[in-house]
Amino acid sequence: MLNPFDIHQIPGLTQTEAARRLAEEGFNELPSSRRRNSLAIALEVIREPMFLLLVACGVVYLFLGEPKEALMLLGFVFVIMGITIVQERRTERALDALRDLSSPRALVIRDGQQQRIAGRLLFRRSRIILTEGDRVPADAILRHCVNLSADESLLTGESVPVRKVAAAEAQELAKPGGDDLPAVFSGTLVTQGQGVAEVMATGLRTEIGKIGKALQTLEPEQTLLQKETGRLVRTMALVGLSLCVMVVVLYGLTRGNTALSWKQGLLAGIATAMATLPEEFPAVLTIFLALGAWRISQKRVLTRRVPVIETLGAATVLCVDKTGTLTQNRMSISKLVADGKVFDANDPRSTSLPEEFHRLVEFGILASKKDPFDPMEKALRELGTRHLARTEHLHENWSLAHEYPLSPELLALSHVWKSPDGRAIMIASKGAPEAVVDLCHLEEARRQKLLQRANEMAGEGLRVLGVARGHPVAPGTLPQTQHDFEFTFLGLVGLADPIRPSVPGAIQECYSAGIRVVMITGDYPATAQSIGRQIGLRSVDEIVTGPELDRMDDEQLRQRLTAANIIARVVPEQKLRIVNALKAAGAIVAMTGDGVNDAPALKAAHIGIAMGGRGTDVAREAAGLVLLDDDFSSIVQAARLGRRIFDNIKKAISYIFAIHVPIAGLSLIPVFFADWPLILLPVHIVFLELIIDPSCTLIFEAEGAEPNTMTRPPRDPRERLFGLRSVSLSLLQGASVLGIVLAVFLVARYLGHSENNARALMFAALVVANLALILTNRSWFRTIAATFREPNAALWWVIGGAVVFLGLVLSVPVLQNLFHFAPLNGLDLALCLLAGAASILWFEILKLVRGARAPQGIIKAARP
Repeated sequence: MLNPFDIHQIPGLTQTEAARRLAEEGFNELPSSRRRNSLAIALEVIREPMFLLLVACGVVYLFLGEPKEALMLLGFVFVIMGITIVQERRTERALDALRDLSSPRALVIRDGQQQRIAGRLLFRRSRIILTEGDRVPADAILRHCVNLSADESLLTGESVPVRKVAAAEAQELAKPGGDDLPAVFSGTLVTQGQGVAEVMATGLRTEIGKIGKALQTLEPEQTLLQKETGRLVRTMALVGLSLCVMVVVLYGLTRGNTALSWKQGLLAGIATAMATLPEEFPAVLTIFLALGAWRISQKRVLTRRVPVIETLGAATVLCVDKTGTLTQNRMSISKLVADGKVFDANDPRSTSLPEEFHRLVEFGILASKKDPFDPMEKALRELGTRHLARTEHLHENWSLAHEYPLSPELLALSHVWKSPDGRAIMIASKGAPEAVVDLCHLEEARRQKLLQRANEMAGEGLRVLGVARGHPVAPGTLPQTQHDFEFTFLGLVGLADPIRPSVPGAIQECYSAGIRVVMITGDYPATAQSIGRQIGLRSVDEIVTGPELDRMDDEQLRQRLTAANIIARVVPEQKLRIVNALKAAGAIVAMTGDGVNDAPALKAAHIGIAMGGRGTDVAREAAGLVLLDDDFSSIVQAARLGRRIFDNIKKAISYIFAIHVPIAGLSLIPVFFADWPLILLPVHIVFLELIIDPSCTLIFEAEGAEPNTMTRPPRDPRERLFGLRSVSLSLLQGASVLGIVLAVFLVARYLGHSENNARALMFAALVVANLALILTNRSWFRTIAATFREPNAALWWVIGGAVVFLGLVLSVPVLQNLFHFAPLNGLDLALCLLAGAASILWFEILKLVRGARAPQGIIKAARP
């Protein structure tokens, strides 16, 4: 009988043949309705309020008989549209890359080896291996399976899993009452068992493709920041509309109540609306979060839910699995114990395996899969292949007749094997030493001795397994449970799993950042303590075990978890209680997991983190983040990036608030004085927008992490993006710019400069002040000079472009007329430069004062 999980017996393709077949048939994917092309983005830009205001300005200029101004505004419209399209396309490319990473996966056979690939790379006739927790990547026929059931509610609406059989057994379907099916369908979920299937349909040819239910991979839900920003933008839009109406009426009535005054009043009103509308806010959040998710993916961490990016910087507790995350998940046999004798595999003198240990290794292998995926089973088979000279010990030609799986009640599994002629039966069991000892019904004295020995091995940092041999039974008379067999205890297996070299440093970085690390493992407490000491975990002597956890009520558990950083002998179902207890204590919890039973805990945690390498599709879908390399240090890097992203969003928002104050003020103040001309016209505001837009979405997004990013406590999750202190400080920055540039205009008029000359002086000072605001908001505790040591290519492109275009509008006569400027001399330009720089001088001095008082050097309540 073919063993479906022996890859050497499964026909697989070569990489070359697979590439050829894929090129012929195309990708296994459904069209996405969310991908936008440049035309769709352009249509969205046309519906933006700022675009509509620019068009309105152009119409007013035409009515005023100034077609040059109208054409110039139209030109600016296309420039702004181009910038927006470039930014949006950049965001779309980042989202496309994330969709590719988050697409369903498939385990296939390539060149005789198991290989995990993206589900979109499948084609007809591919052989795929399905296991519990997998999302089926394509419609397929089962060729071999063991106890396989699938949840097909996505297609049928029925919540009860459907039992499946292999196609070779399909004749059973003809029997009355037979409900088993030999096919599995794309998008359905394997809830139990294992199988090998042959792909029959992909993409739109699948059942799910026919009915048009595309699975969502990167969920587009709005984040809390986006909701908060949406409310602010709506409020500011109402304020801007009200001010627009007020300005039109006030200007028209105070300027002679003529047709010309009302037209100019309409122009002033539109300019005021443009100045008060913070249309950059939504773009900043969308671009920062999308590109932030892309940046995090470069650290081998996939973001499946965007709100997690916000929460990363607030995480206070990180609950992490030991095996494969803190350790390398590369098991090797370190020690064997059988009949009181010890075999130390690390001893240089141990060149061959003594005869008395052969039976222990033989039945350890029989209690494993023939072609194992689990590192412990791989280590057993590797040892057996190396030391068991007699091939009959490996029983390659025996077939698996029945499997008794691991359960929360009994942490042991058993395999029943049948000889090629069907006459002989072999039973092998392995699992937690206490569970295997329980199966063997040993007398108390021997039981205590074995468990003490297991505990000593665990104290050396080894994962310990017990192995037992079951006594044969007649074929066809298998009992219901493992306890019904009669077992003989064979010995203990100690496996070493080295820690990842990067983990101790990452653990210390967590502590520096105020993040507590809790290690969760199914191993012995002594094993967990040993690993905890190796990685530098704090309070390793305080341990909670799974059985203790079951005996506690929620309040007792909450109190115990305030001090315990190791939770041992845990089964996945207990993780949910751990998450809820930590949340009840006020923690912001990140939880890792990889199995089907981990999904509820991953969903309940503030930040669910699934394993991408060994994790099931169910765990990936329940999580907000997926570790593509299963490495703990990647979580820490993601936390650092999460803090950086939130910091940069606050910097960009602060800059937007600050720069809109002088723009709004200069648009509004002249309206209240009948003898004042309009200082800031729509064309000036559009020019400033050409600096503001790329500054928000390019410069601040590309800013690196602050030096204190991982040395300060986690952010308070209740901290608002538009907090009173941070907004007040931004408004103060803006007010200082407004005061200085308005003073430049008034002094120039007082000294007898013409209106156009004073306007040119004011505008040049405003552009310099705008650039100064960009520079000073790059950091709220480092001076501008200090930030110059941090490279930011976008910064110099924006500053260079602004200086060049300012020079053109100040010196080219045609542009001077369009902007209503008069020529400036060298002294005028020097004064503008000094005035613009002076507008943010107080904030730079404040940084130095705060830095001298505290090394962290940031205004605590208003830090970015």
